[in-house]
Amino acid sequence: MKILVTPNSFLKPINAEAKAAVEAFADEVVYNTTGKPLQPAQLIEMLQGVDGFVAGVDYITEEVINGAPDSLKVISRYGVGTDRVDIPACTRRGIYVTNTPGANAPAVAELAFALMLSVARDLPRLSNGVQNGEWITENGMELKGKTLGVIGMGAIGKTLATRALAFEMNVCAYDPYFDDAFAAQHGIVKKDLVGAVAESDFVSLHLPFSDETRNIIDAKMIGRMKQGAVIINASRGGLIDEDAAAAAVKSGKLGGLGLDAFEQEPLTDSPLFGLPRVILSPHMGGHTNEAIQNMGKMSVQNCIDILEGKDNRFILNKEAKR
Repeated sequence: MKILVTPNSFLKPINAEAKAAVEAFADEVVYNTTGKPLQPAQLIEMLQGVDGFVAGVDYITEEVINGAPDSLKVISRYGVGTDRVDIPACTRRGIYVTNTPGANAPAVAELAFALMLSVARDLPRLSNGVQNGEWITENGMELKGKTLGVIGMGAIGKTLATRALAFEMNVCAYDPYFDDAFAAQHGIVKKDLVGAVAESDFVSLHLPFSDETRNIIDAKMIGRMKQGAVIINASRGGLIDEDAAAAAVKSGKLGGLGLDAFEQEPLTDSPLFGLPRVILSPHMGGHTNEAIQNMGKMSVQNCIDILEGKDNRFILNKEAKR
């Protein structure tokens, strides 16, 4: 049994438990030592003879799947996002795809909330000012009594919503597969996309990236938002038209942005740079010790389950039959 493991964290002490588990199961484990997500040509070469693949944010295209060996039975995503995995191609080849929903939900939700607080009080600028000998005084904004619009109420969106309720915020939400029972239990108001965006002081995005969600927050949608509203994105890049968002901050239409994901990563040049109350972090929402360990153990167990022929509730394409 041969397994390919590409997330960088498996080469660090923090994921020692997950690493030990995969090595105890497999006859051979191959790791990604490049420190970067693997490109299609690299993956095709490294997948030869592999039975299971614990995948990071590598580019698992149709080309990769077509070039994969017949021995490959499972691609176990380390994380929840699958926008870089061609799932239909996997299904055609009879390769199961799994992910780790909920494993990093507290980490990402807490970062989203930290971005909300930081924009509301302009904390990075004030901190830098004190360290540079300045004593800046300005009025911020309280979260209490404000409305949070959660766009995408999966595990992360739900976790963020409960944190917001603890801060005495009003919460509304949009999700194409809305969980009415959860919303009723917590007093969350169901809205369509436009309603959630238009009525919220803070809009937090928790959606996968796809052709349908590309630039879901564009100039037209920003125009429907409240004057001075704040957008938070701790999910995927490409959900926001960054040029339109930058223009809206400059005009005062938006009161700020808190972004952890971008259309191009790493972000080396952007119209967002240098704008007031725009806080940018390097796509590190899931980077807590707890989340990394949870994702590592869960992704390894998913892989082992499939290779042992066991049922697994995190299979995303159960129709994949060998």
